Amino acid sequence: MASEEELFANIDALLAEEPQLPPPAERARLREAAGITQARLAAALKTTTQSVKNWENGRSEPKSPRLEAYQRLLKGWAAKYPANGTPAPVAPMAPAAASQPVTPETFTGPAAPKAKAAAPAEAPAAPAAPERPARPATSRRPAAKKTTTPAVDPRFPHGPLAVLDGDGSAYGVDGIVLDCPATTIPELVEWTLRESGLGAPKLNRYGKDSDPLIVLTAAAAVKLGLPERLEGHEQRRSLRLPEDHPVVKQVAKAKWQLTQRGFGPWARIYRKAQGRERQCVQLAILSWDALDERSWPGVAEMEPADIARVLGVYAQRVITPRGSTAVSGLELMTALRPPTKPERDPETGNWISGHNPGSLGTEPMDPAPPEATPEHPVVVQSGWTGGFLNEEAYQWVRSVDSLSDEECMMPFAVGLDLNTAFLAAAARLVVGLSAPDHFHGPKFNPKIPGSWLVDLSHIELDPRLPSPFTPDGSRPTGPAWYQTHTVAYAQELGYDVHPIEAYLRRETGAYLDPWHDRLKNAYVDTLADLGVTKDLDDRAFLAAMEQHKQVDPALAAVLAAIKATVKGGVGKLRERPQGRHYKEGERWPALQRPTWRPDIRAAVISKARVNMHRKLSNMAKMTGLFPLAVLSDCVVYPSPGASPLDFLPYAASGKPQPGGFRLGPTPGLAKLEGVQPMLWAVELMEQSLNPARHIKGGDAVMDEGE
Repeated sequence: MASEEELFANIDALLAEEPQLPPPAERARLREAAGITQARLAAALKTTTQSVKNWENGRSEPKSPRLEAYQRLLKGWAAKYPANGTPAPVAPMAPAAASQPVTPETFTGPAAPKAKAAAPAEAPAAPAAPERPARPATSRRPAAKKTTTPAVDPRFPHGPLAVLDGDGSAYGVDGIVLDCPATTIPELVEWTLRESGLGAPKLNRYGKDSDPLIVLTAAAAVKLGLPERLEGHEQRRSLRLPEDHPVVKQVAKAKWQLTQRGFGPWARIYRKAQGRERQCVQLAILSWDALDERSWPGVAEMEPADIARVLGVYAQRVITPRGSTAVSGLELMTALRPPTKPERDPETGNWISGHNPGSLGTEPMDPAPPEATPEHPVVVQSGWTGGFLNEEAYQWVRSVDSLSDEECMMPFAVGLDLNTAFLAAAARLVVGLSAPDHFHGPKFNPKIPGSWLVDLSHIELDPRLPSPFTPDGSRPTGPAWYQTHTVAYAQELGYDVHPIEAYLRRETGAYLDPWHDRLKNAYVDTLADLGVTKDLDDRAFLAAMEQHKQVDPALAAVLAAIKATVKGGVGKLRERPQGRHYKEGERWPALQRPTWRPDIRAAVISKARVNMHRKLSNMAKMTGLFPLAVLSDCVVYPSPGASPLDFLPYAASGKPQPGGFRLGPTPGLAKLEGVQPMLWAVELMEQSLNPARHIKGGDAVMDEGE
């Protein structure tokens, strides 16, 4: 006879087993008896119609937490619709547990959402969207204070991307979880394109839809045959799987292709498009450092559902990530200004691909020699020795000898940071769209974008301010090449300019305007979600900025990624050669892009630096205050108090004075970067170190070269 201990052990073993579902055929019978379509059930359980079909024909089983919710529903239906046809008395159903993403109200009652008809087996059906999608049990995020849900594209009912874990659960946006049965990379690609319902519509009528993104956790990567880490001696961004790796061979055998970058942290797998239908999937491998900590702080360590939320918000507001934030910033330019559009051939009447006005076109364009870099073929092959544009952001420290006793006695050094200064400079920025033409002795025209050789060394300005013409703030010593905005500012200051030579572009346009508008909205909307809104007064704004990263770390990471997208996108316009094997004078891969445009980068940075100097000059006129240091978009001032409110100029009405630095959440306005004792700043200046570089990070002083 069995002992009590043995019986209890057997019972505990039964309790530990996963919930048991009725046989597949019975699942289908119960659903049909309840009058619920597969599509409607899929929508309620946040999965695909194909997954429901698989459960009902025995091809696959749901996983937790969907498993418990499905079992609960089937039990309820079994009580109402027993197999013998006699309905059982219906007892009220207890409310769902808080951790379950499904409620009985999803299935019954007049408020249940109407579902669309089920799509064919090869295409996922669009789910009916509940008013407020529930979160998966694994998500620990706080509820968003503000959500803007765009209309769901029926072709991509499950959003732009998913994060795949080692158990085959693919976490999408709005809490959706899909079952992914793939065990190899080719199977994953097929599932993504045929069943997942992932992707995003184009951002411009002449553009292309965004390819679906699958983010792989370390466990998912290993399950699919990839190494958990990608090791090597090259720079991390150039690491990739060797061509003889089994996964690379699997991809080729299945007749899929990899881009020239190979199988690295961001791998694109594709087949040539058939008609209008693209066949391409973007992969990102988390354990291979696909999400750089500097651009996506803390995201790689989050739970899959939270990673999906961060990337999903970024995809909705910016673009589906397709590489580093710098790559995404550059891709966003092209997505918003596609190079081609369909047009009628005047001879045949057929539709052909034509140039889209205002875009950069499809062909790469060589820069003028002074706009290039020293290793560029245009420079090396021509033997150019005429100098180069040096339009870079400020790195300036004021001479300690120029400090007054009154300034040295100030108790604090306060750092102000301009919000996305490069983005503000991109607004209504006219740039060249055509190839450069060479001119000798031209008359300066501030409306023509280009590069001008001009002598600005005769211009003498207050030494307590940096020169607006050089990145290090020193006075020019002779003729040099400048972008149009820099020369125009000299003219604005009242000085005559007489260019010696110029490279100018006849076709011009505000190429970056849609890029600016989309990123500005993304930045402002994300800050607003974090409690930093436009209607706050300056004191409330400073208080909100002090706390905004703690309000919602996931959205704070989105904000960081948006800022990195701006800077990285501008930097990519002049991407230098990479790798130790490069030889000067060779063409490098970036030169094959129409978006390799160092002249556009120079225009953005020139305008940003001029904007900064204009504010510095106006501040001196309005307040008598001069900066201690400037680093790119950060400026440090001596202050009688520990707040910007103690030295910024305000009118008698209490409103900020126009022309100087103003606090606020939009691009070009300022926020507090950091506060330190004035003595700390002076000691750094005496060592020729830049206080603006270190004011945010406390007393730790980094090497200036970092």
